[in-house]
Amino acid sequence: MSELTSALKPIPAMAGIGLRAEHYELIATEKPKCGWFEVHTENYFGNGGIPHHYLHRIRKDYPISFHGVGLSLGSVDPVNTKHLQRIKQLIAEYQPGLISEHLSWSSFNGVFTNDLLPFPLTTEFFNHFKDRVNSVQDFLEVSILVENPSTYLRFKHDEIPETDFLNDLAKQTGCGLLLDVNNVFVCATNHDFSAAEYIDNINIEHVKEIHLAGHTKNHFENGSILIDTHNTVVDDLVWSLYQCAIKRTGQIATLIEWDTDLPEFEILLNEASKAQNILDQVNVAAA
Repeated sequence: MSELTSALKPIPAMAGIGLRAEHYELIATEKPKCGWFEVHTENYFGNGGIPHHYLHRIRKDYPISFHGVGLSLGSVDPVNTKHLQRIKQLIAEYQPGLISEHLSWSSFNGVFTNDLLPFPLTTEFFNHFKDRVNSVQDFLEVSILVENPSTYLRFKHDEIPETDFLNDLAKQTGCGLLLDVNNVFVCATNHDFSAAEYIDNINIEHVKEIHLAGHTKNHFENGSILIDTHNTVVDDLVWSLYQCAIKRTGQIATLIEWDTDLPEFEILLNEASKAQNILDQVNVAAA
């Protein structure tokens, strides 16, 4: 793994933005000031066409990372080798600085859901997930990052705290962690635990990237729940939690995620600027 991993072009410890088709032309022609871009890997599984035309142009000017949503790492279905082969081809073609997936599952018997679903945090499932991560990394010949999920239910038979699950996963497989601060906040609110303690319990040496996004509150008859919608600005409380996180990590690649109800690109740049200002303050404090 190490030779190919070291050959990839690194992501800078700066703020980046998720690349969306609506902004292709603006980014390719105006080259806005942005540290890097993240793409959803499966959007480029096709051969040629507009997506690849623009990604090649943008790749000349910016580092990029690949963020997958379709491997279904936690599934009991066999790992899809055709899916992995396409990812490997894209890695060779674009040399992304980071490759990431999720602590979740989304398929059963070849039928896929349109969501990233949780699984029980048990020793049995840890061993299963660990084996899956090892097999994916061996196939791709690179280390991947695994992202903490946003969840809306908990299993009664959970045995392992999620932070321990992730820390041990990174230690035993050599994978990195993608710390989604908004997901931590959403889960902490939904399940009534301390988001700050979650951040404190993550082994920071394994964290290679941070995600920030917006969420919405869903009200129902007996209460409310936060939903990880990625369709609005980052909440003030999430910004505060992000500041706590980077006091531990130091400067680190940080992504602004915005997937639906896309605004003008200037709004995304403004969110990235907020993250960059916080990163710069941490750097000054360290100096």
